[in-house]
Amino acid sequence: MSLYSKDGKSVHKIDVPVWNETVANLTLMALGSSAPEILLSVIQTIQTIDRLPPVMGPSTIVGSAAFNLLVISGVSILAVEEPKKINDLGVFAVTSVFSLWAYIWMLVVLTATSPEYVTLVEAIITLVFFVLLIVIAFAADKINAYIEDTKKTKEEQDADTKKDEIKIKKNELRRIAGEYGENTVIEVAQGMNSVNAAEMPRHDYHKIISLY
Repeated sequence: MSLYSKDGKSVHKIDVPVWNETVANLTLMALGSSAPEILLSVIQTIQTIDRLPPVMGPSTIVGSAAFNLLVISGVSILAVEEPKKINDLGVFAVTSVFSLWAYIWMLVVLTATSPEYVTLVEAIITLVFFVLLIVIAFAADKINAYIEDTKKTKEEQDADTKKDEIKIKKNELRRIAGEYGENTVIEVAQGMNSVNAAEMPRHDYHKIISLY
């Protein structure tokens, strides 16, 4: 992202996250951790497309999800001596409700609406539930961020502003280092009269000094 100064003459580039952390955790990270089970299920489905599908694929997905939800959460809590605080209770509540609903929905589908089968309509509804999970969790994340910002004191807001200024300085130094080399930037910052420092344009030379 490019930020312009008040006079509009200088431009500062800063790194900003492309993905929302909550959305990334619910999509990219979930897909990566469940990729083996998904591939196993897809391969077995293709191999037995004209026969009754085996239970191995669905069982691995359900078992993996239950293991992640129960065992890993429990071990993570027991592994630390001090209690852990939930940073975003809203997102935690949304994901917890949808996690439990996933098992309830699967039970309803396989025992009530279409025993032992999953119809196309039920599969589409399941995907819709996943989209709803992403949307509601994203909204909860944004609401929590807004509430936390309103609670911040003047000192905390100033500290956040200072962190942003440091990010701008670091990104500007990275840009200069990418153009002239890290060693040249270090030499200028340390006040060394090297050949590379002498050949550097004066505006970048003084900018390095001001950033340090």
